Amino acid sequence: MKAVVCRSPGELVLEDRPAPGAPPAGWALVAVSHVGICGTDYHIFEGKHPFLAYPRIMGHEVSGAVVETGEDVDLAVGEPVIINPYLACGKCIACRNGKPNCCVRIEVLGVHRDGAMAEQILVPAQNLYPANGLSLADAAAVEFLAIGAHAVRRARAEPGARTLVIGAGPIGLGAALFARIAGLDVSLLDMSTERLDFAKGELGFATLDGSQKAAAELVRQATGGEGFDVVFDATGNTASVQSAFAHVAHGGTLVLVSVVKDDIVFSDPEFHKREMTLIGSRNALRVDFDHVAASIRNGAVPLAKLVTHRTTLAGTPDDLARWAHEKSGLIKAVIEVG
Repeated sequence: MKAVVCRSPGELVLEDRPAPGAPPAGWALVAVSHVGICGTDYHIFEGKHPFLAYPRIMGHEVSGAVVETGEDVDLAVGEPVIINPYLACGKCIACRNGKPNCCVRIEVLGVHRDGAMAEQILVPAQNLYPANGLSLADAAAVEFLAIGAHAVRRARAEPGARTLVIGAGPIGLGAALFARIAGLDVSLLDMSTERLDFAKGELGFATLDGSQKAAAELVRQATGGEGFDVVFDATGNTASVQSAFAHVAHGGTLVLVSVVKDDIVFSDPEFHKREMTLIGSRNALRVDFDHVAASIRNGAVPLAKLVTHRTTLAGTPDDLARWAHEKSGLIKAVIEVG
């Protein structure tokens, strides 16, 4: 089969690779249809991912169709599916408590093991969700949106809560969209005027332009000095995460959607004074995937606006390398494989 392989940082090639072969019991062979390109994929290409062994086939935002099933798999051949790329052990404390998204021994397709920038892939059947009428092009967007949907569900905020999403990239936009679907009053903060113009003009969000004024002053003006009831940080930037604590209202909640390699330092007296709730949000669960798929079907998610760039498997080595540096106008890029 054809596969796009990141041999080493900065080296991305289209190769012939052995086909995966027949699926074992409990697994299915999937013909890949579409793959979304994630920030993680750009980081892998650039050599910025801290826990990755090269060479690697990237790709974890995936849709496809079942080609063959192993024993004890209740999926029909030809079934269009959404792939949940988080492979969990099923035995650790997180899995036993219904949180396979933060499994102790989690393996993410395209990161810890080879992913879906290829014509076929083997996947545990429990990680395949029927698309149920969703087009395969739209189904490939479910995973990245589920990250934001999961974070919003973790926040448990009441409708009308004054909400700030920091970071207007794909994950931040997903969090903002699902916060709005949940009835929250959402504003977006970013340093990029271009991204904020998109969020405001195309998606209808209130915006705070961090390139024009200090974030603390913008938050003060937007909330009358009270801060936001809920703050989501989706920047992946240490300084942003640390400053986000100060944007939270007394009694409010801070949700860390992105992850950084550094230690996070905050003022304990300020944290306690506000009786703040701090929440980590990792990956997503089946309920989040289902919520996203239903929201796409009912038109609540404007995918046509979010997917701005497309390529093919053969075009991916050149296009991904270019988009890693040329970000103007780029929200979400999708590879059309099938």
